[in-house]
Formats: sequence, structure tokens, C-alpha cells
Amino acid sequence: MSKRGRLIVLSAPSGGGKSTIIKDLLKRRPEFVYSVSCTTRPKRDYEVDGVHYYFIGTEEFERRIGAGRFLEWSEVHGDLYGTDRFEIEAALVRGKDVLLDIDVNGGEHIQEHFPDSILIFLYPPSLDELRRRLKLRGADDDTAIERRLARYTMEKAKGDRYPYRLLNDDLEKTIQAVMNIIESNI
Repeated sequence: MSKRGRLIVLSAPSGGGKSTIIKDLLKRRPEFVYSVSCTTRPKRDYEVDGVHYYFIGTEEFERRIGAGRFLEWSEVHGDLYGTDRFEIEAALVRGKDVLLDIDVNGGEHIQEHFPDSILIFLYPPSLDELRRRLKLRGADDDTAIERRLARYTMEKAKGDRYPYRLLNDDLEKTIQAVMNIIESNI
């Protein structure tokens, strides 16, 4: 019988570097599975449905909530995000380690239901640097950026409770630290 896979959760405020780090981890460890979340938010120009997210309507999202399809879900910045329970369970049963890019509320839920999960919170060097990264990304207007930044105090407080916490001030160093945490736990 093969071993069951593990959940590896990366959480950070918007612009904290989760997606960039996960993309690099998948290059280094192609056997990892990336969990593509569902969302009701509009697709950005560069995003591909089924690769970055599954973009679905609010009605369909709510139907899936009612059907118990989500391992975790939450409303973030006025949009709904959720992790498909069946995709995750199928990967874990096959012995695959699954990378999740989710917010701290989802991370708390994962930790409650999967206590052997590896939870890593990424801190930005500063709020000003976080603002700079969000502006550089060019995906949001100033109002949306300020709404994202307003969550930082809550995200940091919940991230402080994660078993692993890293300052993402040097991308290569942070990626290596994340790899070291994962490798020491799987």
C-alpha cells in the first residue's frame, strides 16, 4: 500500500509571493500536485480557466457549497474562493503531495481537518513593499489594492499561528526555506 499524500498550504496576504513560490516549487518537484481553486472573481487577462482558477458563477459556487463539494471555502475581497474536496482526496489517496495557495481562513480550516498538513505563512518585508508588489502586478486599481491591504492585520495575526512562518524578502532564499520545510516533513 502506498503512502497517503500530504497537504502543503502556503498562505500570505495578496502580493505576498505565494503564486510565484508555488510555480517554482512545481518546477523543482513536478510530482507535486497543485490544487486549482474555484472562484467567483472575474478572470484577469493573463489567467487561464482550469490553470490559475476554475472561474464559476456565484450560483454554481453556492450549489457546490450546498453539495459539500468544498474542503474549505471563504469570501475574500467580495469574491468566493474554494478548494474542491474530491480533487484533493483523489490526489492524496494516490500518494500525491498537494500544494494549496489559500488564505489564512482556509488554512485554519485545513489545519483543523488535516492536522498533518504543512502550513507555511509568508510575511512581506513591509506593508509598503506589499503595496508596491500589488501595484507592480497591475491587476487591481488603487481601491482594490487598499481593500487587500486592509486585511493584512487579520492575515498576519492568523499567520502568526501557523507552524512555519517565513519572511519573503529574498525570493530564492524563501523558496529554499519552503523546500527545506517540506522536505523535512514528507
